[in-house]
Amino acid sequence: MIIGVGIDVVDVARFGQTLERTPRLLQRLFIESERSMGLNSLAATFAAKEALAKALGAPVGLRWVDASVLRDEDGSPHLKMWGTVQARADALGVVGLHVSLSHDAGIASAVVIAES
Repeated sequence: MIIGVGIDVVDVARFGQTLERTPRLLQRLFIESERSMGLNSLAATFAAKEALAKALGAPVGLRWVDASVLRDEDGSPHLKMWGTVQARADALGVVGLHVSLSHDAGIASAVVIAES
């Protein structure tokens, strides 16, 4: 059963300008292994975290660094959660997540489906 669906779209150039203006956002939004990614990948990862939060009902108190986008051997993305994000998923009975990422023409996007 689907518990939630989230989608997010990020303007890559504007996201890059925001990161340049506020460098501390890298630490607030991304775990250490994500911080070295290129701007398109950072924007898509941020979109995935936003979409995940929406799929979980966007409760107050989720920490951006309590979720990460990882890649399978074939390059397919999947989400890993811990801390505040995992606690919310557990409270909702989430047992599976599906994520799709894209970036093209200056836009990064992500869709997340949470299922029980």
